[in-house]
Amino acid sequence: MPEAFSRQGLSAGEAARRLADQGPNLLPGSEPKSTAAIVREVVTEPMFLMLLAAGGIYLALGDRGEALFLLSFVFVVIGITLVQERKTQRALESLRDLSAPRALVIRDGQEQRIAGREVVLGDLLVLHEGDRIAADALLVDGQLEVDESLLTGEAAPVTKLPALGAGDATAPAPGGDGTPGLFASTVVTRGVGLAEVCATAAHTAVGRIGTDLAATTEPPSALQQRSRKLVRQLGVAALLLASAQVLLGWWWNDRPLLESLLSGIALAMAILPEEIPVILTVFLALGAWRISRHKVLTRRVTAVEALGAITVLAVDKTGTLTVNRMAVAELATADANFRPEDADSLVEEFHPLVEFAMLATPGDPFDPMEKAIQHFGHHWLAGTEHVHHGRQPEFEYALSGEILAMTRVFASADPSQHLLATKGAPEAVADLCHLDAAQRDAIGRQVEIMAERGLRVLGVARGRWSGQATAPDAAPPWPQSQHDFDFEFLGLVALADPPRAEVPAALAECRQAGVRVIMMTGDHPATALAIARQVGLSERPDLMTGAEIEALDDAALRQRLRHVDLCARLKPQHKLRLVQMLRTDGEVVAMTGDGVNDAPALKAADVGIAMGERGTDVAREAAALVLLDDSFARIVAAIRQGRRIDDNIRKATRFVFAVHVPIIALALVPTLLQWPALLLPVHIVLLQLLIDPTCAVVLEAEPEAPGLMERPPRPASDSPFAPAALAYAVLQGVGIAVVLLLCTAWLSAHGGSAAQIRTVVFGTLVLNVLLLILANRNPARPAFLSAMAPTTWLWRIASAMVTLLVAVLGLPWLRGLMGLALPGARELALAAVLVALCLVWLELVRMLGQRLGRARRGN
Repeated sequence: MPEAFSRQGLSAGEAARRLADQGPNLLPGSEPKSTAAIVREVVTEPMFLMLLAAGGIYLALGDRGEALFLLSFVFVVIGITLVQERKTQRALESLRDLSAPRALVIRDGQEQRIAGREVVLGDLLVLHEGDRIAADALLVDGQLEVDESLLTGEAAPVTKLPALGAGDATAPAPGGDGTPGLFASTVVTRGVGLAEVCATAAHTAVGRIGTDLAATTEPPSALQQRSRKLVRQLGVAALLLASAQVLLGWWWNDRPLLESLLSGIALAMAILPEEIPVILTVFLALGAWRISRHKVLTRRVTAVEALGAITVLAVDKTGTLTVNRMAVAELATADANFRPEDADSLVEEFHPLVEFAMLATPGDPFDPMEKAIQHFGHHWLAGTEHVHHGRQPEFEYALSGEILAMTRVFASADPSQHLLATKGAPEAVADLCHLDAAQRDAIGRQVEIMAERGLRVLGVARGRWSGQATAPDAAPPWPQSQHDFDFEFLGLVALADPPRAEVPAALAECRQAGVRVIMMTGDHPATALAIARQVGLSERPDLMTGAEIEALDDAALRQRLRHVDLCARLKPQHKLRLVQMLRTDGEVVAMTGDGVNDAPALKAADVGIAMGERGTDVAREAAALVLLDDSFARIVAAIRQGRRIDDNIRKATRFVFAVHVPIIALALVPTLLQWPALLLPVHIVLLQLLIDPTCAVVLEAEPEAPGLMERPPRPASDSPFAPAALAYAVLQGVGIAVVLLLCTAWLSAHGGSAAQIRTVVFGTLVLNVLLLILANRNPARPAFLSAMAPTTWLWRIASAMVTLLVAVLGLPWLRGLMGLALPGARELALAAVLVALCLVWLELVRMLGQRLGRARRGN
């Protein structure tokens, strides 16, 4: 082992110095997007290219003022895009920092959990089953099995043994069985160990492979894919309609070709909803950041959109519904019971039971129940010969799906005799002891009584085995199965894990929100029922076990699962099958888990949720969300936030389509009716400066709607881009477009000039942007009532709109540049009437939408 090895580990000061010298323990990966890259993306977007084309045409026409004014917006657009990108990037970077791999290290003689990036050379890593190793290291104590398939391609785990003597700083090559070398990013599948870090960051084996391994690109979500498809379709439509507009203006209206090109560009700019990709990118990234403030880490941003549709929440009992602080609450033998709170000392009769429970448990356990057993034994057997400090087994039989018990084999004073210590599910241990039916029934009744009080019960047995090695210094030929031994049943150890205080209220909120909660636990059925009653999980007493699940085919299981909220004595494959059955039945499933074996079910769920405090790294990486404090209430908070984010995406989408419809109509109809152009590219660009921040800032920051958690989950197939959702927005916009076009016809008939008409139409359109914000904030309330509950950002955007109107109408050079006229009393009165008519129309659409919604719910 390394010469400098000390169980004290590094001091905090030395670790900080090494971190400053060596840099963070990060693999080569993708750097944040640079300013140049963002600018490059902006200048290749269709909207930006059309802006440049319009500016060039104005120059060709000799309108230098219009050209310079329009081209100046190039820098404004770049600035807005930079602000949005930086805001999104900061949110994602904060999430990446939280989701970085963790490491348990010893510093100043104390175990502490740190971010993997803070691991330095010489650190002592404490490794348990399920941990992803943070850096290359040498094992100095313990024994591990490690999955190194990431580096070697070999699926079978390899055994790691401590270094025997002083070694150099370079770890051996991956794949070595029986070597001390451990490698970053590989996974501990079994055992407990202590390892000294010998390489970090790019100097690790995985770091030397190259940057491609560390650089990961998150695939787009279903919502993002649908939006991109819609934007592409609208882009094609914009190109076709703009081309038709150019030809009509040039050929039918006898306009000069360059003027016709300007009107075509204006129409294309009006049709392209370039805000939609911005909405989804910003809303999902900032939504994940907001959720992280509730101590729920979003590892995959795409999970945010699924939160609002969750219909079933499948939860483990231990650590999710309970506090996960196990303590031995009762001991039982065939003749007596012992409760710690009723005694000052442990009577002799229970000494063997506690002694062999400790021997059957690792000395440095990771499991909370095993920790509780060791703590209990060291307290109640202190000073007796029944405590065996540092005694290591010669062989172990691990808990398996076939036998829910584990056996540790120890050497004894007689080389031909081995001592056996076993613990596990009471029925499994009783089976290993080959008890008769009467004895099994008696144990079963004891277990039932304890489990009804919410206790988790383990059986404990001891045995002796005679086995001789076939050669000197060789191990005996260990039997293939624990069934090949003879055991003596010693008794039962019952452990308590009380429910979390916040769980009953959180469960009630889930029920109110239409989210069904199903307990999926490996515990005894009676224990599961007792906890379910204590927290008010379900009013249905029916329960299903793993054995029953195995006996049912898929169709029968789906039918049975519709009426059962408690599933006990489950193995990992049962949980996976249940999740798959629920999803097949049309449910949107969130699943909690903490162990290596939970990873398949977490991946299979729509939203996998891992425990952050006690969960393994493998579970964390398989999950989409991580509870940083393991609190069940955090799940409910995440669902609430998911619904708010989904609502706000829908509000922003409705607003975008509603505001684009009158802009499209005002750009297209004048050409068809041979009117002067109402909207020029410069007008549309100014409107975009109002629309973009409205989407990305104002509506994203909208608070949750009243009754958010009192309505059922949205259907999984429901999309903001569904025809029904877009029809509502289009109907809002069509009414505004009709009002403005009728006003144009009336003013034309009464001698209004093109500048006067354009002034009334443009001014009213700007005010309608504010009306559409108010109308889409909360479709359950009239727009004027929404104005009475303003937010900070709503005030700012309203102020920006008023400032814009005052500037373009009050500054002569800007007014002339935009082809507007100073409004008189007639124009101001007409604009007020138009705004009132638009407000009435929006209220009619809202009432119609509510009536249709009630009719759909009634059916």
